[in-house]
Amino acid sequence: MKFSITKETILDGLQQVQSVISTRTTLPILQNVLIEARQGALVLSTTDLDVGISASIDAEVEEHGATTLPARRFFSICRELPASDASIEVDSRNVATLRSGNALFKILGLAREEFPPMAPLEKARTLKLPQQLLKDMLRRTSYAISHDETRYVLNGILMSFKERKLTMVATDGRRLALADTEVELAPSQEADIILPTKAVNELQRLLKDEGEATLNMTDSRCSFDLGRARLMSKLTEGNYPNYRQVIPAETKERVSLERETFLTTIRRVALLTSEKSSSVKLAFSKDTATLSANSPDVGEARESIAVKYRGKDFAAAFNPEYLMDPLRNLADDEVHFDFVDDTSPGVIRVSSSSFLYVIMPMRMA
Repeated sequence: MKFSITKETILDGLQQVQSVISTRTTLPILQNVLIEARQGALVLSTTDLDVGISASIDAEVEEHGATTLPARRFFSICRELPASDASIEVDSRNVATLRSGNALFKILGLAREEFPPMAPLEKARTLKLPQQLLKDMLRRTSYAISHDETRYVLNGILMSFKERKLTMVATDGRRLALADTEVELAPSQEADIILPTKAVNELQRLLKDEGEATLNMTDSRCSFDLGRARLMSKLTEGNYPNYRQVIPAETKERVSLERETFLTTIRRVALLTSEKSSSVKLAFSKDTATLSANSPDVGEARESIAVKYRGKDFAAAFNPEYLMDPLRNLADDEVHFDFVDDTSPGVIRVSSSSFLYVIMPMRMA
């Protein structure tokens, strides 16, 4: 195998694929990147056996072939190359000779036959979706994924394709984020899949602001084809909880707030919270919200902001990080905070999209 490539191109390709690699694996081949030289391109692939990524990059290929090289070491070498171009030749023993400027490196690889194959998905349901749509929906929901490994079905995002809608849901039991949108969907394409956290993170990194994504789904695996990149992942087995039962059927009070003002005020007031007292109190009166935090071992903070509200006076307390998460990931200027009472879940909504965020209140001192 022999090819020439620019430093910038090889670094871009390696950055797309190397984050999948686990540092805790006991299989040496899983530390390597598979490099396949084809007509005018290199295909770089990595996997941890659960999630795999492939990326195609431009190269001048003189001899076709394939090998695997230690991904992180190879990336470090490419990053330090003295010239903007590099030539790489791999012999029959999988030793790669890399030349750039006056520098020469010999890197010991492993045979491509040892690399776990990414088998194609058979009898998969296929859907085409705008990458921008997926990117936006994941941004608005993924922060609510549970990190409690004992509740493994919550360690990912539910993607539900039902009734001509794509619904994404993430919850950790204390808050729930939901986004949905209408999609063209045949009855044969209906499915519920749980995409694991690692695949969610990698997909968010790979998605672009333009172009189309082709999603292929079976009962146990899925793939996202994103132009010159591809992500494959095992799916989480199990049934996602009935998330609709935690969404209040109706609410009594609505407070409309300027999103950025609300976010920055929470951030300031939360500076006076502590591990023992990690809640921010929201007190609502006519057209005013007063945010406060009080920690006996730290101090207290209080700030008022103008809101649109004409209901009765009431107050509720929330975890400030949980309050800030949706506000950071929405683009709308205004958000609506709906309540039943001070002990029931609050619901954040926006006017421009099918999004809601359910957050459990904390006990007030």
